[in-house]
Amino acid sequence: MKLAEALQERADLRTSINSLKERICNSALVQEGEESAENPQELLNLLKEEISKEEKLVAAINLKNCITKVADSDYSLTQLIAKRDGYLKQAEILREIINIAAPTYARASMSEIKILRNVDIKALQSEVDELAKKAREANNQIQQTNWTVDL
Repeated sequence: MKLAEALQERADLRTSINSLKERICNSALVQEGEESAENPQELLNLLKEEISKEEKLVAAINLKNCITKVADSDYSLTQLIAKRDGYLKQAEILREIINIAAPTYARASMSEIKILRNVDIKALQSEVDELAKKAREANNQIQQTNWTVDL
């Protein structure tokens, strides 16, 4: 199984776990004299099995990410994922700053307080664009590696 396939399986397990949780919650209470559509104990047993599968899969993925070097890079997959996430976080914060600083405030009279920008929006936007590019490039390397490495 390729690492990318394991990641897809992990996503499927998370969807299944969330679905089971919802089904258990829907079956947890029943009106006296009625039966629930599903047996909550059976669902709990299934939930435990799915969580156990997910634990094993996540451990295997994380271990493989730590020991796998990305081609044409000095980074392991774990390091490159962290780097990509850092680029995305920086870009997100800079976008928030741009959104706060971008509006212009009209004054009705000269006696009103004038609001001035204290940041260079154009420079921040250029930085956001560069960070987004780096994140895309890192993600491409991650995806390429995921499809070439066996779990």
